[in-house]
Amino acid sequence: MSKALKIVVLAKQVPDTRNVGKDAMTPEGTVNRAALPAIFNPEDLNALEAALSMKDRVTGSTVYVLTMGPQRAADIIRDAMFRGADGGYLLSGREFAGSDTLATSYALSCALKKINPDVIVAGRQAIDGDTAQVGPQVAEKLGLPQVTYAEQIVEIKEDVLTIKRRLEHGVEVVECPIPAVVTVNASAAECRPRNAKRVMTYKFAMAKSEIAADSETMAAQRAAAKPALQIVEWAAADVDPDPMQLGLSGSPTKVKKIENVVFQAKEAKKLTAADEDINSLMVELIASHTLG
Repeated sequence: MSKALKIVVLAKQVPDTRNVGKDAMTPEGTVNRAALPAIFNPEDLNALEAALSMKDRVTGSTVYVLTMGPQRAADIIRDAMFRGADGGYLLSGREFAGSDTLATSYALSCALKKINPDVIVAGRQAIDGDTAQVGPQVAEKLGLPQVTYAEQIVEIKEDVLTIKRRLEHGVEVVECPIPAVVTVNASAAECRPRNAKRVMTYKFAMAKSEIAADSETMAAQRAAAKPALQIVEWAAADVDPDPMQLGLSGSPTKVKKIENVVFQAKEAKKLTAADEDINSLMVELIASHTLG
């Protein structure tokens, strides 16, 4: 049996890209997150389930969520705690604003050096960028082996993970030494639902900035009095980064424009299962070079 694992899930609160409107971009070319509904990045939920399943299988293991964002990003840490996570870390501050994948992975790697986990799990990509770069970049910055496109943690042995990967044309099973970074596909198991008892226990969990903002409320006073309800919150200075590699100054990628594109069919055809209809469709597809 493997030793107890310290597992960290990299998660992101993302704008719901199904509701992109005219105010989705700022004049500086960054996403105006305040104008869009915020949700838990879907593939990060798959990653959370992978981490929780490892915790279930290895006695004494812990799962913590690390996220970078504004104060409201603490919502996804609470959500993760409702589902079984032990707590979380919120990396927040103006210094991180406008970060692209390079600056984001750098900031996260600085925090991870301080946390020093055994396994780092992340979703394959976030729906607001679709780059699939942050997980691999974190692995490179930390000098750790990585497994991408993970679908299932098949086996956990002493200092080794056996992982099934879902690729474009099939699957493969690989072994990876621990510590490691694993990025998880949407084809992996869906995350377990929120547990009612955990919701009642952790609904008042707060980061220190939230406690300070609502210090007169009973909820904030309860969180301040109970360490189990305190979400760790770090500013840039707490993770000892190079300031020039953070935020806009550390981000060579610039977004020019974001828009919601709706495809509309110009015409539609209704076909039956008759050989004549099928043959005519094949002829049309070949003529338009859709096939062949």
